[in-house]
Amino acid sequence: MDCFYEGENMLVIHPDECIDCGVCEPECPVEAIVDDTVDGIQDWLELNAKYAEIWPNITEIGEVPADAEEWKDVPDKKQHFSEKPGGS
Repeated sequence: MDCFYEGENMLVIHPDECIDCGVCEPECPVEAIVDDTVDGIQDWLELNAKYAEIWPNITEIGEVPADAEEWKDVPDKKQHFSEKPGGS
């Protein structure tokens, strides 16, 4: 699954590279990966497409962030989004 790209505080999936195999969905610790046909997903699709073009590609599973559990149920996470690339 070479369609993941890393930002400072988020991963994105390149919509043109994803083959919709579904392997990543159960691996996502916060169940953030959803089908691209879900209502209201357009903003997220555009964000994923944009940042997948400029952030570094990741091809190996990394460590789950130490604060992942704290962020799991935080509403409106988009307000905390960072445009900075990740450190891979």
